[in-house]
Amino acid sequence: MTSDPEESVRLQGYGEMTLRTAIATLMALAPRERSDAAIFRIRDGSRLARREITDLASELGMAPLADVRSPRLVPEQHWQDIVRGMVREAPLPSLMVAFLVGMLVARR
Repeated sequence: MTSDPEESVRLQGYGEMTLRTAIATLMALAPRERSDAAIFRIRDGSRLARREITDLASELGMAPLADVRSPRLVPEQHWQDIVRGMVREAPLPSLMVAFLVGMLVARR
């Protein structure tokens, strides 16, 4: 069955959108999440086959993003690493204010 890229579909877990947007969203997901997601046509409620989705993605020039990782696979950052990252990116005046506030809190 031929598909119009502008037809309305429902991407499982994301809601209604055009087929082009659904395929772009699907290609941006991590591989495991991509295999679990499904696209349903609004007009008749049928589910698009995996092969049809990959064919449409290649026709529209959309490739899966290879470097996307699932949030479940990313290790949790320790709070000290988060603070170090914030300090590296902070401007000097805000660091001075934070230091002075820290000194006031420490003296109490």
